[in-house]
Amino acid sequence: MGRADEHVVILGAGHAGGTAAAILRQLGFEGLITLVGEESLLPYHRPPLSKASLRAEPGKAPTLLKPAGFYEASQIGLRLGIRADKLERQSRTVTLSTGEVLQYDYLIIATGARPIKLQVEGSDLDGVMELRTAGDAERLKNALRAGRRLAIVGGGYIGLEVAASARALEAEVTVIERDLRLLARVACPELSTFFHEYHAKQGVHFELGVTVSGFEGHDGRVSGVRLDDGRTIACDAVLVGVGAVPNDEIARDAGLNTGAGIFVDLEARTSDPAIFAIGDVARRPIPHYAHVARLESVPNALEQARQAANAIVGGPSSTHEVPWQWSDQYDMKLQIAGQATDVDNVLLRGTPCAAGFAIFHLKGDRIQCVEAINSPQDFLVGKQFISARTNIDPSKLSNPAIPLKEAVI
Repeated sequence: MGRADEHVVILGAGHAGGTAAAILRQLGFEGLITLVGEESLLPYHRPPLSKASLRAEPGKAPTLLKPAGFYEASQIGLRLGIRADKLERQSRTVTLSTGEVLQYDYLIIATGARPIKLQVEGSDLDGVMELRTAGDAERLKNALRAGRRLAIVGGGYIGLEVAASARALEAEVTVIERDLRLLARVACPELSTFFHEYHAKQGVHFELGVTVSGFEGHDGRVSGVRLDDGRTIACDAVLVGVGAVPNDEIARDAGLNTGAGIFVDLEARTSDPAIFAIGDVARRPIPHYAHVARLESVPNALEQARQAANAIVGGPSSTHEVPWQWSDQYDMKLQIAGQATDVDNVLLRGTPCAAGFAIFHLKGDRIQCVEAINSPQDFLVGKQFISARTNIDPSKLSNPAIPLKEAVI
């Protein structure tokens, strides 16, 4: 269960890092735990930042993962508003931006990822924003009012979630995407078409297949997005949501095995057995798919936090979960289980509409991925089938009149 004289240092006080600290105590770890975070806030829920937080009253604090008193009661030391600058593996020390040096027996790196910044003219204008933290959400919220014009660069999940929230606040929204369809890197064409049409019905405008060449401004504030075809989209604010890069510099500088993230094994352990990496910064094996990837999702953060905590206390290895995630837009909940890789058939179950349908991606007679809109049963059963490697009858799977569990061969 960990000796009382051992010290676990966690770099990153987001969903992954905060959860790891709590799980260590739940598993009976008796040593010291120190949680270091760049933000001054206690660990909080991040998914609402693109949704409910934007529609909440200005100044409303984010929802905490644990009550404020939990950390003192659990004897978890906090170093908030502080950055970790240097990792010395030989001496097992971390130097903080304050000059404080922390000695560790085990280190968990949960430093997350940061938004990609567009390197174009005008990107430093006021009103050109990103969305990763509660502070970012507050700034964006203050820019969203009825009649205000918001340009969103990037047609991924974050961009579409913000578009839905902005329309709920009666802002005018234009989504700019360099690919020819929305969600091009993360969803199938059928799902892209559905979301495009649904958002358009809500009044969202789209510019697809174009690239941003710069931002125009007036008196230091953004007033338009300049496209590569010469047109300018007038706006009062811009959200740039074109992806994220892992904050893996401290690991790379210390000589850990990195490459667009920190490589870890199925226990979240890095190339140094005393160091773990979890959450958005980690490049991990995906057992059901025989490859490694970075998974930017809350379920992944929770799973890896438990993996690392179990390894530290010497507990049993966690059951490896099928990767999954969700997105809320308007009255729709999209739930995705698995990954649509190495597939040879795509089946639609139901008719694409907000009332509910699902898209299944198959390899032979096994499901690789399910994308379900307002269809939690399809999501849950599909996720179970992926995990169990269940053989199914595609003709029954695509027939919504047949219960999904009866599609088993």
